[in-house]
Amino acid sequence: MKKILEVLQYGDIDIRFNTDLDPVKNPNIVPDVISHTAFAMVTKLWGGNELAVLAMIRALAVADLAVSVNRKQMLRLLDEQSAIMAKTFRDSLKDIESRGVKVMTFAPGVTLSTIKC
Repeated sequence: MKKILEVLQYGDIDIRFNTDLDPVKNPNIVPDVISHTAFAMVTKLWGGNELAVLAMIRALAVADLAVSVNRKQMLRLLDEQSAIMAKTFRDSLKDIESRGVKVMTFAPGVTLSTIKC
């Protein structure tokens, strides 16, 4: 078992991150995590806490964007990379379905709340 990302909160603002993965030593680990995570997100492999997990993943993404040096460039990169992954994933699902395997996908149903400042 590998720890992809562990996020622990020890106090109000004391949040710590840990991972067993090193993308510097193994650059292929990032695309591997993306594809494996995408697969898990459209299957019944979650364990029943899908809504809470997705909410926290999106909270971490928003926090990352909030402190990004060039937020627009980061959003553009995320958009481009996720579009490539989405096409690859859709093509893979079509291939699986063409072999007679039933593929059931479902929307996560979690959206960020509107924050009024």
